[in-house]
Amino acid sequence: MELKLLNDQGQAASTLQASDVLFGRDYNEALVHQVVTAYLANARSGNRKQKGRSEVAKSTRKPFRQKGTGNARAGMASSPLWRGGGKIFPNTPDENFSQKVNRKMYRAGVAAILSQLAREDRLAVVDSFSVEAPKTRLLSQKLKGMGLDSVLVITDEIDENLFLSSRNLHQVLVLSVSEADPVSLVRFPKVLVTKGALAKMEEAWQ
Repeated sequence: MELKLLNDQGQAASTLQASDVLFGRDYNEALVHQVVTAYLANARSGNRKQKGRSEVAKSTRKPFRQKGTGNARAGMASSPLWRGGGKIFPNTPDENFSQKVNRKMYRAGVAAILSQLAREDRLAVVDSFSVEAPKTRLLSQKLKGMGLDSVLVITDEIDENLFLSSRNLHQVLVLSVSEADPVSLVRFPKVLVTKGALAKMEEAWQ
């Protein structure tokens, strides 16, 4: 699989041969959906809390007598059938939303995403990507000169100047190879990978 190698002006200066295992895989929509859904679910925290019938602030006294009123019999106002009563199956903070995805499936899903990005011309390689100082303006000008607006940058090592410069740009995200995730890959319209990061990706995700 050949990937475009961009220069500082964002133009394709040449091509670079990449692994077909990582960038030449068929797109498996069901697998990609499972990998992305599992990643989002595993990042979810159990912070919902509802009260059961033993936790609501209701009296345990019988609301009215058993017979003679014409109403259905009732034992206490905390019944789940009553307005303001406790939930039958309440949500608790220790709820676990995690989903298990096998390592082989995860790598295949990431490879399918990268392959589709390469086919759609949304993924390109650069020799290196850095800025001289930790200034948002410098990074913004660099991206503007390359014709990029919203982009994910994957580097072999996080450069401090690059990281600090990108924090105030909500449409720009800088990640190392180990931090790259399927959600970020599908979120951005353009993905830039440095040569060093490409070598690490082929070594880690094949």
